[in-house]
Amino acid sequence: MKRNLVIEREYGAGAGVVAEKAAQRLGWKLLDQALTDEIARVAKVKPEICKCREERRDSMMYRLAKVFWRGSTERSARFDDDLLDADRLVCLSQQVIEEAADAGQCVIVGRAAPWILRKRDDTYCVFLYAPRDVKFHRVLESVKDKHKAIDLVDTVDQERREFIKHYFGAEWPGRQFYHAMLNTAVGIDATVDNLLYLLDAANKREKAAPS
Repeated sequence: MKRNLVIEREYGAGAGVVAEKAAQRLGWKLLDQALTDEIARVAKVKPEICKCREERRDSMMYRLAKVFWRGSTERSARFDDDLLDADRLVCLSQQVIEEAADAGQCVIVGRAAPWILRKRDDTYCVFLYAPRDVKFHRVLESVKDKHKAIDLVDTVDQERREFIKHYFGAEWPGRQFYHAMLNTAVGIDATVDNLLYLLDAANKREKAAPS
């Protein structure tokens, strides 16, 4: 039985709203912002620090600074306290995500969950995408700035692509990691309907399969 739903997504595809509505209809726990909060709690940093570094590699300047401060006898204790590099964040994310999956009945958004949970039979993974203009207008509604919206649509997914390649040696999004890939241009509610239909169908197939 599929006890967990994982949603990976293109930036601006509307995955946050889809996940929220799916979790409500399933009666499952939503792990989107709550997942960031839990990772931050375990890391003992503010959620804002965790959020700005999720699903991306450290910048070159940050990596150089990390090497410098770790090798310096005069390094700042404050820098060490705030040091949440991508390596540590990936380890903490894996810990939190695996614990959530073990508990079951949760909807997990991103954070490399499709790769972390790829060997589990109780997890259903979907990828949400949309045409660029649809993503742009969704992001524009949120940020209210045309140039910023264009920049986010054009850069966030590239950062995710580099992150997954670096830490998991896989191409992003990688069709082999998903049970389904859905175009959210059909509408948020229609996407939720389709997603839950596919999840239910997968569980029915498992029940009907000979033991």
